[in-house]
Amino acid sequence: MHTADLFEAPVPAPQAPAERVAQLCALLQRYAHEYYVLDAPSVSDAEYDRLFQELQSLEAAHPALRRSDSPTQRVGGKALDAFAPVRHAVPMLSIRTETDTESSGAEAFDARVRKELGLGEGDGLVEYCAELKFDGLAMSLRYEHGVLVQAATRGDGETGEDVTANIRTIAQIPLRIPVPGSVSAVPVPDVLEVRGEVYMRRDDFEALNERQRQRIAAGEKGEKTFVNPRNAAAGAVRQLDSTIAAQRPLSFFAYGLGEVSSQDAEPTTHLAWLQRLKSWGFPVAAQVDIAQGATELVAYHQRIGEQRDSLPFDIDGVVYKVNRLDLQRQLGFVTREPRWAVAHKYPAQEQMTTVLDIDVQVGRTGKLTPVAKLSPVFVGGVTVTNATLHNEDEARRKDVRVGDTVVVRRAGDVIPEVVSVVLERRTGEAPPFTMPHVCPVCGSAAVREEGEADYRCTGGLFCSAQRKQAILHFAQRRAVEVEGLGEKLVDQLVDGQIVKTLPDLYRLGFVALASMERMAGKSAQNLLDALEKSKQTTLPRFLFGLGIRHVGEATAKELARHFGTLDAIMDASEEALLQVADVGPIVAQSIHRFFAQAHNREVVEQLRVCGVTWPEGPPSVDASPKLLSGKTLVLTGTLPTLSRDAAKELIEAAGGKVAGSVSKKTHYVVAGTEAGSKLDKAQELGIAVLDEAGLLSLLGSTPPASAE
Repeated sequence: MHTADLFEAPVPAPQAPAERVAQLCALLQRYAHEYYVLDAPSVSDAEYDRLFQELQSLEAAHPALRRSDSPTQRVGGKALDAFAPVRHAVPMLSIRTETDTESSGAEAFDARVRKELGLGEGDGLVEYCAELKFDGLAMSLRYEHGVLVQAATRGDGETGEDVTANIRTIAQIPLRIPVPGSVSAVPVPDVLEVRGEVYMRRDDFEALNERQRQRIAAGEKGEKTFVNPRNAAAGAVRQLDSTIAAQRPLSFFAYGLGEVSSQDAEPTTHLAWLQRLKSWGFPVAAQVDIAQGATELVAYHQRIGEQRDSLPFDIDGVVYKVNRLDLQRQLGFVTREPRWAVAHKYPAQEQMTTVLDIDVQVGRTGKLTPVAKLSPVFVGGVTVTNATLHNEDEARRKDVRVGDTVVVRRAGDVIPEVVSVVLERRTGEAPPFTMPHVCPVCGSAAVREEGEADYRCTGGLFCSAQRKQAILHFAQRRAVEVEGLGEKLVDQLVDGQIVKTLPDLYRLGFVALASMERMAGKSAQNLLDALEKSKQTTLPRFLFGLGIRHVGEATAKELARHFGTLDAIMDASEEALLQVADVGPIVAQSIHRFFAQAHNREVVEQLRVCGVTWPEGPPSVDASPKLLSGKTLVLTGTLPTLSRDAAKELIEAAGGKVAGSVSKKTHYVVAGTEAGSKLDKAQELGIAVLDEAGLLSLLGSTPPASAE
């Protein structure tokens, strides 16, 4: 024997096809569970695909080895003519629903349970299992000897429909239990019916609708978008062609049991059963919790209500169940409802109503938003009369017209929106919506810039809808800086019709100010002094303060440096503006449009008349490159001596640009103490990181004496 032979790995004996098929099924089921349920994949997608293709080839060569629980059976098969009826061995009963306030629903349920159990005040608290009430489709999964043999809808509670072929396509539902690699050593009953909810995640729903929109745009017939995730999930489950169902991204949560053959050591609580189901490989919602008595039920209802909008799936309430199974049996049923469980719903997030009109509102920043005026409808806990259509594209895509019946959604504090039109209820010939090309408030031109979805009013300094925002922007520290002029005071000045345009600030009198609410004489004088001080500014600060769209501090500085005077900037053509560093076609167009509005020029002239002034000079002729010309830097954390503004001024003075986020285009990240994710991103991308000393060394500078 050669020495090298000692180190050669033995060649594995070839496996019999049946043995390899069994091994591949187990591996693929385990990997799918890790990916879809645990969110912790242990192999790459490429490795999973390779094993899957190997299994497909083996099954094609040996059809007798194709098992009903094979991962290849998830992709769908022959279309059905109809769904066969399935009689539930254990009825899928409905649960009583409470729709009272967050406290009374839980308290009433607890009081009923205690009364039925004959418990007095001194008998301790009842323990409940509290769960989410999913907004999906109830499903019963029947396993025999660990293999999924049937899936059925609730139907009327006694008889449902056999949708096994479609349910097999849901990756989160195990085809065999326990899932290979699961933690449970408890044997699975010969018969096990798992009850749960088929649903669609919100992100999957949005992706599905986007694909549908692309198909519609491509002219594919019979395609439509879906109103909400529940409807999309229900439609997928009831597809006669399971290959179509396989293309719909469905998910599943287990929450209960139907028929179960006897076991030697059965769980004694509902929660213990859920934990056992999870150990066998079923997905169980992480929000399941134990509540002792009504007080903790109320707290659970409130806590989940606060989390509701951030969950990745829809719920419409919570469910309370007596946790002990012996107490469930003692409580029993009334008619078709268990006495030991109740659903406590939240206010509905979607309702139907009628569009009375479509208005266009102008926001604080000049954005024009189409808004549907509605017949009042109670949704999301409040009465809604207005719902946003977002922008022209969305309004046209949904084709919302006056007189339409629409579905309105309001989730939490989110602005109500029109989700869809109920086209079968459309009557009349109302024309499609079109966005006006003039501001409905001030009559200025409304423009939609290339690449943007929104129309905007160009009358920033003149439009009353933008008045408060214009004043706050003009008075901020980085603009002309009027110390003490905050949001509440601006609200009073504008709402009281005292200030209508920026020049009105400099016409304020002591008596008018001192007579305002919460404005004493000293406060009034301090504001007048701050206004007087603000009259002495710089051209870049004044330009930035005008609030011209796309003109930030750095662009304002470049404009002032390039042109030297405000008049030169106001009279510049788009071609001339394009000669300025950091000014592209969109910015040049925005500046030119702003100064083309006569009322904007009038505001500037009146500010000059009021005494607002700044140094001006000849255009800059320094064309030599600066130290940081073309360089982008990001500041993060707290520097030892330089404030964030001081560091920014030094960088910009050296020709550099300060960005707010780290990307591949970033040249340096300047990091101080408590630097966060920006520093991590810089290290991940291999971007040079400087401390304050490194920045000053790069600039060949020392911090200004005033820097702290």
